[in-house]
Amino acid sequence: MSKTFDLKIVASDRDFFEGKSEMIILPAIDGNHGVMAQHESMVTAIQAGEVRFQVDGEWKIAALGDGFAEIMPDYVVVVVDTAEWPEEIDVRRAEEARERAEERLRSKQALMEYYHSKAALSRAMARLKVTKKVR
Repeated sequence: MSKTFDLKIVASDRDFFEGKSEMIILPAIDGNHGVMAQHESMVTAIQAGEVRFQVDGEWKIAALGDGFAEIMPDYVVVVVDTAEWPEEIDVRRAEEARERAEERLRSKQALMEYYHSKAALSRAMARLKVTKKVR
């Protein structure tokens, strides 16, 4: 039985990562999901947050936007709107985005605007969390 699986992470603007992985920890809407080779087949919704995956014994970390993951015994495909390595994130811009989203959430707004603001805040917080772990 193989201890690795094929992992592909696709963002809306690029193929983010493709290779063999020993484990991945995904930010799903119902909590973090840890996946290893031979995992039971499933599909799960991904929320903006931190993804961690192990390649050749080394942990890699990145910020993901919303999306979904298809998990099969021998592969995992993650499709998200955004995916960024920590060194690609502009911390100042992420802080400004967090402040803007928090301000919009404090103001009275329509329900759809509220959901957009909440999603923007989640993305900003995920980006900041990932950069703090690396620096």
